[in-house]
Amino acid sequence: MEQEEMSFWDHLEELRWTLFRSILALFVFAIGGFAVMPWLFDHVVLAPCFSNFVTYQMLCKVSAHLSLLPDFCNDSFHVDIVNIKLASQFFTHMTTSFWFALVLTFPYLVYEIWKFIQPALYDNEKRNVRWVFLFGTIMFFIGCAVGYFLVFPMTLRFLATYQLSAAITEQVSLDSYMDNFLMLIFVMGIVFELPLVSWLLSQLGLLHKSFFAKFRRHAIVGLLVAAAFITPSSDPFTLSIVFFPLYFLYELSAFFVKKDPVEEPDEEEA
Repeated sequence: MEQEEMSFWDHLEELRWTLFRSILALFVFAIGGFAVMPWLFDHVVLAPCFSNFVTYQMLCKVSAHLSLLPDFCNDSFHVDIVNIKLASQFFTHMTTSFWFALVLTFPYLVYEIWKFIQPALYDNEKRNVRWVFLFGTIMFFIGCAVGYFLVFPMTLRFLATYQLSAAITEQVSLDSYMDNFLMLIFVMGIVFELPLVSWLLSQLGLLHKSFFAKFRRHAIVGLLVAAAFITPSSDPFTLSIVFFPLYFLYELSAFFVKKDPVEEPDEEEA
């Protein structure tokens, strides 16, 4: 039985309830995040500031077999976070609770978007879009994990140990730390949506496989520059930690796009 076509006001009402449920979910999770944020801040947000962070411990074990790696076994590594503004801790408590709520509710927000656009799709499109949304959600979380466990710790460790002069005492402000923490993690989450964006552009006929083959060398140079910008380290190991996931995304995106359309030869005139 075909669904009754919705009017403009019906769509507007459905959009209103979609926004209401999404904001309510964010609000509830933000309140929960606010309650547990002191624990999360000590054990999650500030964890990369200490030498016992899981990434440093794993790389320390690897460096025992590969002498080319930087020294990750330095137990004295520690980043001092200082607060220089009166209200920074309170506002950081609130904003971090919101960002954690946004990450945790991301699958539900995607589901609400799916529910809103589902009536406008055909059956075959519903099957495809369902898997696309699932894939996009998984890739977002993988990107955030890469940002938290690899990109941000490598960036923090390099910048916090970089010394211009021995007379300068290294102390990182709370606002500076949180700006870089949130930016790098969410940027990586968004970057990992590149295969999904490529698939959508391919469905619209704007992107084909030949693009990736033609600009592969340009992409390698661009990704190297991007990796060097994200992790401004001088050693090739830290650079490669960021570069190879980005290049993997490039090749994965090429896998999801359509082949170039075959142009039919013009018929010869009789």
